[in-house]
Amino acid sequence: MIHNVGIIGSGAVGQAVARRAAAANVAALISNSRGPASLSDLVPTLGDGVHAVTVTEAVRAQLVVVAIPFVRVPELASQLANWTGRVVVDATNQFAQYQPTYSGFMDLGAETGSEWVARQLPGASVIKAFNAMFASYIDAEPRHSDGRQVVFYAGDDDAAGADFADLLDRFGFAPVRVGGLRDGGKLMQLGGH
Repeated sequence: MIHNVGIIGSGAVGQAVARRAAAANVAALISNSRGPASLSDLVPTLGDGVHAVTVTEAVRAQLVVVAIPFVRVPELASQLANWTGRVVVDATNQFAQYQPTYSGFMDLGAETGSEWVARQLPGASVIKAFNAMFASYIDAEPRHSDGRQVVFYAGDDDAAGADFADLLDRFGFAPVRVGGLRDGGKLMQLGGH
């Protein structure tokens, strides 16, 4: 069972995941490239159990959510020499640039975006999730009169996927696995089919 979540990226998606974690009484360690002090005004708005930490501290959590621009993943990879044993949720989309706005598409040939992310973080068990949702859907109460908000996810590690599905269920979502990083990842990435 996952008891703590590290979040790399304090933008809209990272904040939404932190709020869901807090609502489910799961500790959340949120970080960004500017350091914990830059999050001092934000963290109290996210809920009890959310703490600002360094990126290095966030990657030590049981599950790590990567919610940064796709092209910055190699920078993240340099924060830890060995990613073996880490479960990483890839919430990125393969935009070629993110400033001044997200645009373009990084063509990886036959490789999916999540396979590329997994290659950058050797040894990690990568799960693709949250990238195909607006942050407002993650942030909103997932249980409602019509049922529960679905979260699609993909991954190759069955045990990590089961733990992640359990976490999504505790967050209130209805988890739906769409396959591995190759087939499921293709469905979930930009221009997926």
